[in-house]
Amino acid sequence: MVQDEIVRELAGLRERVMGVTGTVVAASDGLVVASDSPQVRDQALAALAAAGLGLGKRTAGEVALGPLAEVEFRCQGGHVVVYAVGAEALLAVMGDEGMDGPTLAKESSRTIERVGALLEVTEAV
Repeated sequence: MVQDEIVRELAGLRERVMGVTGTVVAASDGLVVASDSPQVRDQALAALAAAGLGLGKRTAGEVALGPLAEVEFRCQGGHVVVYAVGAEALLAVMGDEGMDGPTLAKESSRTIERVGALLEVTEAV
């Protein structure tokens, strides 16, 4: 099942990047597609991440600085980084204050590509 493959990709990202504590893939409307996030209410995170990504895209368009790369929320205890996965989905990554940002940047792009391909397969069926 495609959802299981996406969960494996998410678990792999968490394992490859120091400090990542959880991940969620959601549709752009905020509905959870898959999750590897044991400590968070997935549906709430997905909805909030979708809202944040939408706001980021609108802001990027308004200031004409090119397409949005990511939205990052820096909190006292860690980070939430939200990436677009194509036009219809997103990846939210949660991490502690020691999360390895450079490795996340590299690994998240690979994960986004693979998850995007899996979602395309789902749409084609």
